[in-house]
Amino acid sequence: MSNTQAAAGAVPGPQRFAHRVIVWQREYGRHDLPWQASRDPYRVWLSEIMLQQTQVQVVHAYYDRFLRRFPTVADLAAASIDQVLAQWSGLGYYRRARYLHVCAQQVCARHAGAFPRTQHELQLLAGIGRSTAAAIAAFCFNERAAILDGNVKRLLGRAFALPARDTQAAEQRALWQLAEALLPEQHLAAYTQGLMDLGAMVCKPRKPQCAACPFATDCQARLAQHGAAALSETVASIKPRARPTGSSARKTQHWVLLWAEDVHTPEPRVWLERRDTQGIWPGLWCLPPFDSVTEALHQAARLGLIMEHTKLACTNHALTHLDLQLQPLQVRLDPASAPQEHAGRWFTLGAALELGLPAPIRRLLQNRTLVQAPVQHASVL
Repeated sequence: MSNTQAAAGAVPGPQRFAHRVIVWQREYGRHDLPWQASRDPYRVWLSEIMLQQTQVQVVHAYYDRFLRRFPTVADLAAASIDQVLAQWSGLGYYRRARYLHVCAQQVCARHAGAFPRTQHELQLLAGIGRSTAAAIAAFCFNERAAILDGNVKRLLGRAFALPARDTQAAEQRALWQLAEALLPEQHLAAYTQGLMDLGAMVCKPRKPQCAACPFATDCQARLAQHGAAALSETVASIKPRARPTGSSARKTQHWVLLWAEDVHTPEPRVWLERRDTQGIWPGLWCLPPFDSVTEALHQAARLGLIMEHTKLACTNHALTHLDLQLQPLQVRLDPASAPQEHAGRWFTLGAALELGLPAPIRRLLQNRTLVQAPVQHASVL
């Protein structure tokens, strides 16, 4: 008996497992998501990329707006990266948008604008991993391909109580072997969607809704924790894997944002600099950040003659593993004819809002009526 078979115990075999998932999905799963109405691989691919590390309710509005701006893969491929990032602004994990853009160009250049129809070929495109390729292939082309995103790993790991492996790579191999062994011969789209729905709606990381699960009576993790006779309507959390020892707590950084404005133009112009392709907000246009007001004012003096400056209200912005405290410093100045800083450009507010901007910077520029502290006139620097 293989390790996978031994781990299964009372969990139903592949055919019964898939049947339960499909039946559950058709009755209780999600059926009203906007990307479910189509088997167009462009729309499915877009939804899969957007849903990586992002909640469904957040993706809804972005997905519809993105499609209005780029209705086809050819439209996306022809756009500039700034146009793409402008539509992505606020979704986070901006490398996804860059890979999205490159992938669209590859589809048009290599495949005449038509997405490949197999998991293997899809994986050769930028930003498409094994699980994402399988989802596109299953949903759009009914290929018998296994997905294994974070939710599905948790679902299978709990249901089958897979034994711990010596390395993470070995654990991954065991999960992929199990995922492929469980694939049904038919109804691949319903099965794939069912796994996603169970992982997102029922088998949650904390406080899983075990009473609503089609495997409530034979889930190995549940039986191990509560005993076969202790199955009740609700249960306490089946704890997810603990954070590795030595992992650090969330950190906080304080940034002073230089909000330099040109005082001599009828429509306000703001100085923006493009972020490096590594680090926070990669490749986005941003108000340049500094460690202190003094540093920000020294930089402002390189852009022109400072007329006045004002501290605005400090705001907090949470990233995945970091909290940013953002202190905007609004500086009105008479720009130099040739600024001593070439990393950025002057933009009108309208033009700036067409760029790829981090969400908090976009909000600042959209709302110039923030309550300001008393004006602090700058000394000669």
